[in-house]
Formats: sequence, C-alpha cells, structure tokens
Amino acid sequence: MAGFKALKGQGDAKTLFAAFLYFDFSFMVWTMLGPLSTEIAESLHAASGFLMSPSQKATLLSVPILAGALLRIVLGFGVDKFGPKKTALAAQTIVISVLFYAFFRGEHITYNELLVVALGLGFAGASFAVALPQAGQWYPPKLQGVVLGIAGAGNIGVVVDFLFAPKIAEIWGWQAVFLVGGALSTLIFVMYLFLAKDAPKEVYTPRPKKVKDYLKLLRDKDTWWFGLFYAVSFGGFVGFANYMKVYLMNTYQADMSAFGLDVFNESNVKVIAGYFGALTIFAGAILRPVGGGVADKMGGVKSLYIFFGVVTILALINALIALPFWIAIAVLFFIMASLGMANGAVFQLVPQRFGKDIGIMTGLIGAAGGIGGTVLVQTLGWSKGAFDGYSAGFMIFAGIVLVAIVGISLVKTRWRTTWGVAAGGRI
Repeated sequence: MAGFKALKGQGDAKTLFAAFLYFDFSFMVWTMLGPLSTEIAESLHAASGFLMSPSQKATLLSVPILAGALLRIVLGFGVDKFGPKKTALAAQTIVISVLFYAFFRGEHITYNELLVVALGLGFAGASFAVALPQAGQWYPPKLQGVVLGIAGAGNIGVVVDFLFAPKIAEIWGWQAVFLVGGALSTLIFVMYLFLAKDAPKEVYTPRPKKVKDYLKLLRDKDTWWFGLFYAVSFGGFVGFANYMKVYLMNTYQADMSAFGLDVFNESNVKVIAGYFGALTIFAGAILRPVGGGVADKMGGVKSLYIFFGVVTILALINALIALPFWIAIAVLFFIMASLGMANGAVFQLVPQRFGKDIGIMTGLIGAAGGIGGTVLVQTLGWSKGAFDGYSAGFMIFAGIVLVAIVGISLVKTRWRTTWGVAAGGRI
C-alpha cells in the first residue's frame, strides 16, 4: 500500500519497530489467561478441589482487561509526564514480576492469587497507551493511520498465545507458559531499552498534563464518541479474543475433537481449540494496519461504517442461527477481521482530532476499549450461565454496534466541517 511506502525517510524506524515489539509481546502476556483458562481451572480442581464456576472464569478473564483499561489512563499520564520510554520500562518491570510469581507458585496458586496476577497483567494491556503515542509522535498527521496501525498490530501477540500456550501447557504444565512469558518479556525489555527513543522536541514537544487537563478532555463530547467507537472495535476484539477458547470449548468441542484426531492426530481438544482460536483472532490482529491504511485513503468515518456494518450483520447471524462448525469459524474470522480493521480506522481519526493531547487521549480511549472488552466477556459469561448458550450475548453485542453506527451518523457532518477541515488527513 502507498501508505507503507510513504514511511520511507520519515520518523524513526527503530522506534516504530520497538513499539511494535513492546506492544506485541505485552498483548501476548495480557491475554495469556484466555488460552489457558481451561487448563488452569482443571489444575485448581485437581490440586485443591476448587471448582471454578462460569462466572468466576469470566471474572478471571476480565480482570486483566479491566485493569489494562484503567491503567491506560495512568500510563497515558506517564507518557506526557515522564516520556513513553520511562513509562514503558516501569510497566514492563511489574509485568515480568507477576509472570515469574505465577510460575514459581505453579499448581499451588489459589484463585485469589490468580486474580492478583491478572491485575498485574493489566500493566501489559496498558502498554497500548505507551506504544501508540511513542510511534505516532515521530510521524506527520497524514501517516497516522498506517503508523498507529503498525504499532497497534501488536495484537498479533494473542495469536501466539493460542498457537503455543495450550501445547506448552500439555507438555510441561500451564505454569511453564508463565516462565516462557517472563523470559520473553525480559528479552523485549532489553531490546526496547536499546532501540526505542522518545521523539525529540523539534519533532514533538511534550506538554505535561495535570488532572484538570484530563477533566477538560472528559468534558469534550468527542472524547466520549471516540470512547464508544473504540469500546466496540477494540473491546469487541479483545473480549472475543480472551473468551474465544471458552466459547469454542463450550459450543464446538465434539467437532474440534474429531478434527484434531483426523487431521493432526491430536487427542487434546484444548490444543485444537487453541489453533482455531488463533485462526479467528489472527485476522483482526494482522489487519489492523490495513484498516488504518484504508481509513487514510477513504476517511475514517466511511471506513467505520463498513467495518461496523459487517460486524453487526455477522453477529446477528451467529446469534439467530445454529451454525455448523466450519461456517461458525468463518463468521468469527470475519467478525474479528472487521473489528481489527475498525481499530485502525478509529486511530486514524484520534490523532487528527486530539493531536496535541495524544498521550492522554490514547489512555482515555484505550481505557474505553478495555472496558468494552470487560463488558463483552461478562456478557458472554452471563449468557452462558443464564441460557446455557451465547445467542443473547451476541445479540446484545450487535445492538451496541448498531448504536455506534448511529453515533457515527450523528457526528460525521460536524467533524468534517470543523476540526476535520484543518486536520491534515481524510475524515
């Protein structure tokens, strides 16, 4: 795409690469509990007799998302106050600590300790509020869609989780996954330390914010609109990503078991569920920069209409029709693809509207995305517990996406005739 070619000679390639790596591995760590949820639940039951209920499982999966959401505001403040690099290194230190703690506790860990570990993993999810501004500060407005799409493509880390975590857990135990995560996070810490640089003042002038600056932005109605759109796009992506294995195991276990035996000669259906989870999530992760590039070309508003429209239709199909396994996988694949591209489209618009406050806004809007993901996981867990199925959960999600589409219609003219006129990119 032309957008990628335009990056040549612009900004700082090493920092963009470091931001991608940092977010990629942070996202992998942040969503680690998703592909391990079944294994951890079985381990707790075997070791202590603790039987994790659907509600408790949903809570465990949602704590890192919610913590990441709230901590994005904190790290967004840190970006403006101390710079992206110092903020990232401090957060990464906490993440590394909880990973090794979970490994050393192993099978003796309790559910409450897992909740604390999940809270610590929230710092990995909050990396979004550091990686995107650090990359974006180096580049002009017309390239924000593709640049933030590349940095945000770190979402691919969750695919790595689903591909390898269940198999590692099968061979060495689930705690070994935390050892691998801790070792890799330490390696990324060192690489980031040497590769990443904060943008110099001649490129980007930081303006440290106070609490009143946050409150001022929260009084801006566009902050809330962007929060809604990202709660749908990123919240949908991370919510489905974290819950995907639970959903597949509860809905299509027999189909996956038969496929695993026939094709891979793999008798562990949890491993096969990880493979199919990776397949569906891969689309959303890899296509985020494509969504940003599309938005650069046709405008973020028109792009969101398309992406959200596709998600609405497919979510309703999944809710109202008992789909055969392979069709269901295709539907989930395209839902995740559309959500991933919508992520890129939202953050093609944000720097144009809030370029001078990108650190704080990335934190605030990123927080909205995390809250959206938390609500989705809890909604799916509630749907399973209340109706022994997920139709209600998908219908509620489709309804929220429709609300977002209506919201786009309400703001598009004002955006295009006010700040969009001088934004420097297509609205």
